[in-house]
Amino acid sequence: MTERPVDTFLDGKVRVDQPLSGFRSGLDAVMLAASVPAKPGQAVLELGAGSGAASLCLATRVPHLTVTGVEIDSGLAAAANRNAAVNGIGGRVSFAAADIFALPPELKRDFDQVLANPPFHEGQKSPDPARAMALADAGKLANWLKLGLQRTVSGGYFTLILRADRLDEALVALPMGGVSLFPLWPRSGDVAKRIIIQVRKGSAAPIKLLPGLILHAESGDYTPEADAVLRHGEMLAL
Repeated sequence: MTERPVDTFLDGKVRVDQPLSGFRSGLDAVMLAASVPAKPGQAVLELGAGSGAASLCLATRVPHLTVTGVEIDSGLAAAANRNAAVNGIGGRVSFAAADIFALPPELKRDFDQVLANPPFHEGQKSPDPARAMALADAGKLANWLKLGLQRTVSGGYFTLILRADRLDEALVALPMGGVSLFPLWPRSGDVAKRIIIQVRKGSAAPIKLLPGLILHAESGDYTPEADAVLRHGEMLAL
């Protein structure tokens, strides 16, 4: 019997066993994790954790974090807990099988950092049920954003990654102050496909549109800046 391949992130520092079909984490998860300004000792919540890639990359980069991921698919939540154990951080990273809109009582509290890669393909539905649930937001994108901010402590940060063409919807759902926007450009001169949005709860600072990051050089290789994040685990400072 052929053994299922295990995906690696951060140049092999993080190993994630993911289902062969359905939603699979990749670049978005690593970029999201890199943009969370977490500090050692903080408590972190991930909404919609999948197999745990983003939480595991974040906990690997920042020591002594306590990270809790919430995933509605019980099979993925179980896989995420196994992945945390395999990566040697099961003592401080755990995953709950739950609907984010019906959080267990112990998670209805404030967290220093909240992160999410919410479903953002409105109107597109995959024939794979698990993939469809992970990708299609069913009109609930604004609810995801409002919940993420609700669970963030005052002065803390809510960080998410979205399809760039849904930025207008996100800005309607988010507060006017403390918002930073960080586009991810496929190549120089291309239209951004993804955007990282970060909100500092309670801040009155005006919205910031940051230079963002170019992912690929003309050769198709990752740029040195993208490679530093994807392979070497450097932080994206928003």
